[in-house]
Amino acid sequence: MYRFRPLRFATTKRALQLTTGLIATLALSACSPPDTSEAKPPRPAIVVHPVATGAQLAVYPGEVRARHEPTLAFRVGGAVTRRLVEAGDRVKQGQPLAELDAEDLLLQRDAARAQLEAAETENRNAGNELTRYRELLARKLIGESQFDAVKTRHDSSIAQLERARAQWKVASNQAEYAVLKAPRDGVIARRMIDAGQVVSAGQTAFVLAADGEREVRIDLPEQEVGRFAVGQPVSIELWSKSGEPFSGQVREISPAAEAGLRTFEARVAFDNAEANAQPGQSARVFAPSKASDGPQSLQLPMAAITADGDRAHVWKLDPEHFTLHKTNVRVIRFGEETAEVISDLTPRDWIVAAGTQLVTEGQRVRPVDRHNRAIEQDTSVARGF
Repeated sequence: MYRFRPLRFATTKRALQLTTGLIATLALSACSPPDTSEAKPPRPAIVVHPVATGAQLAVYPGEVRARHEPTLAFRVGGAVTRRLVEAGDRVKQGQPLAELDAEDLLLQRDAARAQLEAAETENRNAGNELTRYRELLARKLIGESQFDAVKTRHDSSIAQLERARAQWKVASNQAEYAVLKAPRDGVIARRMIDAGQVVSAGQTAFVLAADGEREVRIDLPEQEVGRFAVGQPVSIELWSKSGEPFSGQVREISPAAEAGLRTFEARVAFDNAEANAQPGQSARVFAPSKASDGPQSLQLPMAAITADGDRAHVWKLDPEHFTLHKTNVRVIRFGEETAEVISDLTPRDWIVAAGTQLVTEGQRVRPVDRHNRAIEQDTSVARGF
């Protein structure tokens, strides 16, 4: 029985070696990387065409104003007792807007009335006396000199009566001037007085935006005022009616810049029957942009521009191989959503418009527009941004 034990030991050792080798093979197989022979498809990239700024319209923000905006003021001075309207109120012609303390004015009117009554009495007495003296002169009972004295007194009474009538009219008007009235229909654009305030004659109390014609007030930068002229046609768009432009024309350009701002005020007239604009509404005026004599500038979305350090660049698409390449640009003006750049790009190039931080040099992409439509199928869908 002991003769068979060495054979069993040898067999067990061989089995152990085979098991160890199998475990090592499985472990190496589990640690090996997966098969990467199949290449990943190119990632999509939104692309757009740059737009030449010379083909764009310059935009100037403005405000709708009334064609006629008279400043309203009292014709006499005094203390304001009542203010009857607020800014933004619609008023009718002849409607009272504010009142002054008219006590002194009424006293002056009463005094003028009393003087008028005295002048009328004096004129009436002088007229009666002249009639009697004319009869006496006809009967040769008085001399010519006596009659001339009575006639002179009568003529003087007539002059005094006319002066008293004029003074009473002036006093009456001044008493009426204590109530400020609207000269025409419109809207109170501004209010500069309040009850209890003492104002002088001619001091502005209200600004009235009269009904009728409307226009847009814009401010032109000093470097751009030269491209505008009176009568020049432009396009106008109300913020409340975006996408509905209507025509207008430059009616007036200020000959002097506003102090501090260095901008020139311009007024753009339009037919309000078409726009139905109200004073105070925000508007935009579009005018053709002046082409530069230097290198052609282009307009790009802000998201298309990135930078390495202090150098800005964009990612330009190679339309033949669908690969991306870095192209340096120089930004000359930033807008709200776009930027104006100067570079070697042309309006026919394709530029990555979003996700620029996720791409690399030479990367192959699948160009699409903002609606995920393939550019190679329709080359016109990405022209706008």
